[in-house]
This record gives sequence, C-alpha cells and structure tokens, in this order.
Amino acid sequence: MSIMKKTLILAMAFIAITFASCGTMATGTNGQTSNGGNPQTGINTGDAVSILESILGNVLGLNKLTEADLYGTWKYSQPGCAFTSDNALAKAGGAVAAQRVKNQLQEYYSKVGIKSSNTQFTFKEDKTFSAKIDGKSFSGQYTFDPADGRLTLQSLLLTLPCYVERSGNTIGILVESQRLMQLLQTIGQLSGNQSLQAIGELSKNFDGVRLGFEMTK
Repeated sequence: MSIMKKTLILAMAFIAITFASCGTMATGTNGQTSNGGNPQTGINTGDAVSILESILGNVLGLNKLTEADLYGTWKYSQPGCAFTSDNALAKAGGAVAAQRVKNQLQEYYSKVGIKSSNTQFTFKEDKTFSAKIDGKSFSGQYTFDPADGRLTLQSLLLTLPCYVERSGNTIGILVESQRLMQLLQTIGQLSGNQSLQAIGELSKNFDGVRLGFEMTK
C-alpha cells in the first residue's frame, strides 16, 4: 500500500473516531470541561483515545501477534468485543460500536462475578494452556495461527475456537457470541453459578459480533 493510501485511510479513521466521540468533553456549570462520557455514545474521552490507537495500530500493522507474544499469564481486565471487516473506515465505526457493546457487557460480567482475580489464561511454550473463568479451572492444549489470529483451545471440558487481537500491551480473546454464551453456561453448570446458567438470553442482544475478554499481564 502506498504512503498516500495509508495517509488517506488514517485520516478517514481519525475523522470517524473524532465525529463519533464528539461531546465526550462535557461542559460544567462554570464553562469548564471534564472527561465525562457522551450520553449518546456511552464512550468517554479515554475510550476514544484507546479506540483510535487500536485502529491506527491495525492500519499500520503494529498489532500483529506472534505465538511467543501469548506466552505467560493474562488476567481479565474488561469485556472484549470486535466487529470484523476488511474496510478500514468500517473498522473505525465498528470500534466505536464495539466500545458501546463492551460497556453493556460489563454489566452482565459484573452480575455473574467475572473479575481479574477469578478469570485468567496461561499459555506455555509446549502448546498447553490453563485457564480460570469465574474461578472454574480447565486446561488442555492450544493451537495458534498468527496469520488470522485464530486460537483453538482444546480440553476435556470443551473445544473452543477463538480469535486473539492485540492492542498495545492488551490482548482480546474473543469468540462468536453464541459460543461465549455456551461457554459461560457450561462453566455455570459446573460451578453452580445460577447467573451464568441463565445467561443464554444475552446472546440475542449481541448476535453477529465476537465477544470475550480483554486481558493484561
């Protein structure tokens, strides 16, 4: 791709984020501004900056993930969500929409008790992994294809096709929405968490997107 085309794509992405994030600087009674959220978009200034960084990283190829990048223990930090598209401008709009979905998903995760202390993944060089979701442990083997970010987790409990995305020092482990609900319901049955068992209705609200967990080391 030529420098001119890259510049045009970056400009389009920046414009999309800027307009989508308008109004995130709320005006106070004394005319001062604050970093509050936009009631129409549900996105605050910090989220807008994070979205823009992610988009620019994708366009410039900075967010490519190697298998070695996976090694180590990753702890849950917030819900993950992504819309898929080959179009850079569509990805810009999708990133904004994804942040809105993540804000909604956070409410569900909080209700069922998912947090950094009980949800994590560990990947080892020998192609094995161990994980906890809501405190329920499972382990097995994994395969990873850096070309498309496809991660497959296989254990006695389940076989789970995932996608891994990178944004700076954060990774997102994402699955199709229906599969996430199946996973959470299975974990709920094993742990006795009634909220997780009843979460199936959630998938109706997020059909056609990839959901999961954003994680940090």
